[in-house]
Amino acid sequence: MRLFKKVLKITFSIVLLVFIGLYIMFYQFTKPKSDEVVMDELTTELVRPKLTKERFKNFEYRMVSVEKDSSLPTIVFVHGTIGSAVDFKSYLTDSLLLEKANMIAYDRVGYNYKDTHNVQESISFEAAMLDSIIGDRTNVILVGYSYGGPIALATKKTVKSIVLLAPAVYSKVEPMPSMINVYKWKLTRWLVPPIWKQASREKISHQEDLKKFEDHWGQTNNKVISIHGDADWIVPYSNSLFLEKQFSKDQFKLVTINNVSHELVWSNDTLIKQELLKLLN
Repeated sequence: MRLFKKVLKITFSIVLLVFIGLYIMFYQFTKPKSDEVVMDELTTELVRPKLTKERFKNFEYRMVSVEKDSSLPTIVFVHGTIGSAVDFKSYLTDSLLLEKANMIAYDRVGYNYKDTHNVQESISFEAAMLDSIIGDRTNVILVGYSYGGPIALATKKTVKSIVLLAPAVYSKVEPMPSMINVYKWKLTRWLVPPIWKQASREKISHQEDLKKFEDHWGQTNNKVISIHGDADWIVPYSNSLFLEKQFSKDQFKLVTINNVSHELVWSNDTLIKQELLKLLN
């Protein structure tokens, strides 16, 4: 019996240490990166990005821009939940894209480094912030990934094109992961890293917020391309099929990637870049 208790105690200690180690790794890997780390990741021999702190209403946010020629089109990237400007590193540092376009990516409110503000849980707010970033630019391509999809689609600006990457635009197929309960339960909420608390807030409210927009996506005058993996279980492919029904064939294009899930922004960046280059040529 003593031996059993000793083995049990050792086993529990090992499991606890492994859990703590994995938690620390997860926390460090997913937390927002400092300005210095962001610049280090995005700076190459060809790219010297500019990192600035901008303001929208009473909120400060971080923006990364690579703007060389005002006569070129501008690609503006909008990240999902969770996410940051660094999600688009492969695009911001791509030599072919850099030849043909200026590029901008930014951290949405709640996802900035040491951000003291909560996510705003509002597509309307996010779209207004995006419109302020576009400003008086007219030759713009918007790229919205995941939750960034409906934000880009809700713009009131007239742009060259809107490119959606696995867009979460339809409330009826919006999944609610069981892990979200860790945040919902007060007894376990303390275990959730700060950035994931922000993501949980946004995820919980997203389904209801979408209902204000989802029947009106087709009212935009902008051309829309949706690129989606048919094996996506985080933002189901049916989101893009729902969108397709709201547009005419000459305004909407659906690019289906077979057997690909929600990581397409990284795993299929070559295909996505090709679609962007088609718009730029």
